[in-house]
Amino acid sequence: MKRTHLIFLGLILTSLIAILTGLISGSADINLNELWFLLIENNSSGINTLIMELRLPRVLSAFAVGGLLSISGVLMQVLLKNPLAEPYILGTSGGAAVAALLAMSFGLSTVWVDTAAFSGALGATFLVFGIASSSGNWRPSQLILTGVVLASGFSAITTMILAISTEQSIRGMLFWMMGDLSFAYSPQHLLWLLIITVLITMSAARYLDILSRGELQASILGIRVNIFRIAIFSITALATALSVTAVGVIGFIGLVVPHTVRLIVDNKHRFVIPASAMLGGSLLVISDTLARTIIAPRQLPVGAITALIGVPLFLILMQKNLAKN
Repeated sequence: MKRTHLIFLGLILTSLIAILTGLISGSADINLNELWFLLIENNSSGINTLIMELRLPRVLSAFAVGGLLSISGVLMQVLLKNPLAEPYILGTSGGAAVAALLAMSFGLSTVWVDTAAFSGALGATFLVFGIASSSGNWRPSQLILTGVVLASGFSAITTMILAISTEQSIRGMLFWMMGDLSFAYSPQHLLWLLIITVLITMSAARYLDILSRGELQASILGIRVNIFRIAIFSITALATALSVTAVGVIGFIGLVVPHTVRLIVDNKHRFVIPASAMLGGSLLVISDTLARTIIAPRQLPVGAITALIGVPLFLILMQKNLAKN
């Protein structure tokens, strides 16, 4: 138990360090003394505006989205009984991309683009679930296959939209498709959603532990498996859809973080869920900080940074798992 406490203390410190680094780093670097003075004085200087109105909302949004994607990854891996499952495996990102890019191509405002992305993400996810369960019952393999097929269709539509779009709109479309936190200035609803998601999923941690051992055992122990799976599916769909709406498509967070957490903490979900939220949030904050500082004042798509970090990390984790087995 002491080891678990130390790990959680380390994750809390990592989260704080990531947030502080995100606040002081950028095209205009700020030292910790200046940051502390600004937080205490709360004056109206330009640096205070930079921190409170630009960097802080962006950093908090990144932390919330990283946490939501990580928890969604944990839930999807339990739901589909597949260690390679991640939040976008059921076509969420594809549906959101098609709807958002259509809205951009028509020159609609940001509000309408966000609305389109949210509707497309939820619509695609529930379309996959509806098709997979049309026979009255569904298996994880049905969901995965349906999601992969529909994702291919969405990818083809996305390519067509990009091919016929104007040069002026393509850059914004590509940034959205690879994750962009430039317009994430309202983190409050994302943070509340993260807190609520953590509380709900932790309250169901015992049932997640049982379900991960098999549906038969879960049924014997009195869990209504189909209802519980639909509840998990709905939570994951909502969290992923809101994340995609806020910052676009950011890969690897929901795949790599759950694996990393399961290597360093107990496999029980009452530990895995909060640890995934903190590690995922920290990873996305660090990635976004790198994305806006590597070639400052220009910015890179944050999804490219998470992929560059996630690919080698996942390969290392895979090698460790193979060595254990």
